[in-house]
Order: sequence, then C-alpha cells, then structure tokens
Amino acid sequence: MNFAVAATTFALVFPAELPDKTALASLLLGSKYRAGYVFTGVAAAFAVHVLLALIAGSLLTLLPHRVLSIIVAVLFGLGAVVLIRGRKDADEAVKEDQETPPTFLRVAVTSFVVIFIAEFGDLTQILIVNLAAKYHDPLAVGVGSWLALIGVAALALAGGRGLLRLIPARTITLIGAAAMAVLAVINLINAIRG
Repeated sequence: MNFAVAATTFALVFPAELPDKTALASLLLGSKYRAGYVFTGVAAAFAVHVLLALIAGSLLTLLPHRVLSIIVAVLFGLGAVVLIRGRKDADEAVKEDQETPPTFLRVAVTSFVVIFIAEFGDLTQILIVNLAAKYHDPLAVGVGSWLALIGVAALALAGGRGLLRLIPARTITLIGAAAMAVLAVINLINAIRG
C-alpha cells in the first residue's frame, strides 16, 4: 500500500464529505440516538460504498470521457433526489424508532440503511471512483477514503445536537440538494461539449 496515495485520498475525500448529505444524515441520526450505535452502522455502510467505488473505478477507466461525464451527471442528479428523499426516509425511520426503545441493532441497521441509500451517486463516492481509476492502488485509496468518511461521520456525530440548534436541518438538506443539482448540470454540459 502506498501511504502517499492513502494520505492524498484522505486529504481530498475528507473536505468533500464535510458538506455532504451523508454527513447531514449522520448528524441527524446522532442527534436522536446514541452516537456509538449510529457510528457502527455508518462505518459499515461507508465500508460497503468504498468497496463499490473501488470496483467501479477500475471499470470506469474503460469508458470514453463523454459517456463517463453523462454517467456522473446522472449520478449527481440522482444524488440530489436521494438527498431530499433520504431526509424524509431518515425522519420516518426516526419516528418509527421513537415508538419503541432504540436498541443497538435497530439503530445500527437504521443508520446503515440511511447512509447506504444516501451514498449512491454521492460526490465523494464519485471522487473515490476517480481516485481508484487514477492511482491503480485500491488498498491505499480504500483505506484513505474510508478513514476520511468515518472521520467526518465522527465529527458530525460529535457536533450533531449543537449544529441543529443553529441551522434547521431542512435548510441544510435543501442547500445540499441544490449543490448536487448544479454539479449534475455542470457534468451534463461537460458531456455535451465533449
């Protein structure tokens, strides 16, 4: 494993994940449940997504640039939709869990599912795909990416309750969805231009 590649990957993925919908989902879940329970589910979901991104990265190197840009635009567009829908799904899951005492397994599984759904088409997942395609070192890219993702999740869980007192969750969600939509349009324009 190339530690420089892992460090570079961490340095790129960490700041990209900070304003992300999955960080928001972690923050929201952490504001309702025990942080350790949520972190377990979130870390497992990120591990699965990093693995999928590494596999996709090796496959995407085979595609022409225009086709790749179209795929990325569609994924960003879907990411915007999933961000808004994921917020509703997370709220519904939280309401269900409030009816019965939240056990470790229930909270971890809820956290896994919310993050797993929200991460598809995600900016950081696409970034990891690109890094895997660029560096051809899946172990280094995987380790750096996963550490960055769980680092942001840990920050979100630690500050979840305080941040939600300052900024409404709906506002954060709408800003994130708008950013994803803009990125979809930019990639679509790049695909059209070639």
